[in-house]
Amino acid sequence: MTIQVEIVTPRRELFSGAVQMITLPGVEGQMGVMGQHAPLLTTLDIGEIILHRPGEENDYIAVTGGVVEVRPDKVIILARSAERADEIDVARAEAAMRRAEESHQNRPAEERRPVELALRRSQVRLKVAQRRRARRPGIGPRDDE
Repeated sequence: MTIQVEIVTPRRELFSGAVQMITLPGVEGQMGVMGQHAPLLTTLDIGEIILHRPGEENDYIAVTGGVVEVRPDKVIILARSAERADEIDVARAEAAMRRAEESHQNRPAEERRPVELALRRSQVRLKVAQRRRARRPGIGPRDDE
């Protein structure tokens, strides 16, 4: 049994299609959704969305929060931002992570929250990008990375 999934950002529709299961980073923790799931409305945390598609490799998407509506036959995700693994510029994500780490060390504790969020976003983007490489061993960075 499959469930229809739509992932939309303010800039575009990132994904629309049927999946066997979707794994989401909810603010209360990781959750998995399959067809005939009970209706649910919740917020997403910074994390990784995994699209489990029957007979195909999983797709990995980095997401920086948003909301998700679950219906028995459909999941609708309105994400603040989201990127597929093959869209992530690894060098840029690594640079952003270094900047966030340096900035985090130089700030007083009460000013660290925005920097911690930037660091988490960079870490998730790198994790998702590394999954792409793990699926295709022997393939190095693209020319634009």
